[in-house]
Amino acid sequence: MKALMLGKLAMVIVAAMVLAVQAMAQGVVKRTIVVSLEDRKLALVVDGQVKKVYPVAVGKPSTPSPVGTFFIERRIVNPTYHHNGKTVLPGPGNPVGTRWMGLSIQGYGIHGTNEPRSIGKAASHGCIRMAKIDLEEFFDLVAVGDTVELVGKRNEETAQLFSDVQKPAAVVTAQPIQTATVSPYVNPAQFSFLLTTEVNSEYQAARVLMAMR
Repeated sequence: MKALMLGKLAMVIVAAMVLAVQAMAQGVVKRTIVVSLEDRKLALVVDGQVKKVYPVAVGKPSTPSPVGTFFIERRIVNPTYHHNGKTVLPGPGNPVGTRWMGLSIQGYGIHGTNEPRSIGKAASHGCIRMAKIDLEEFFDLVAVGDTVELVGKRNEETAQLFSDVQKPAAVVTAQPIQTATVSPYVNPAQFSFLLTTEVNSEYQAARVLMAMR
């Protein structure tokens, strides 16, 4: 009897765990960050829908950005910059700005910049730079573990995400407005005479037709 009760309890626990896992799976949001190095733009795609698109700076020809699929490994607010023995504390002069999202490839990340004019250009050491206002908004929309795709050459996916081609606006052709005009050479008295004459003519024609029947 005790064994039967334990067996039923175990089944209930397993069923509850399955339901909990299913509920968690339904609540998981899939985020993918797609960066087109050729277009110099970044798109945040959430559950297959484009949520935001940002202009970015990418690696310059001598220090190109890597290409491939990675993920966000860490997120840091007000990072300290270290490079070639140089250390820059958080502040306006920090080369990586106010946020750092390190990728799963060592030495590369998505971050800010102290050179805002570089956005939209191939100007970095290989990282992805963002403008401060965009960076801080984007930082709050992503999480550790999110997928990051760095695409070198434009493909079908990036063409759809970043196309700037706008459909031409429909051209509406104005229709001419027809208006009735009275000849300036016919005064009201003449117009009344002509109208009466026309009516009398039609009346006379009708009488002739009636007589012929």
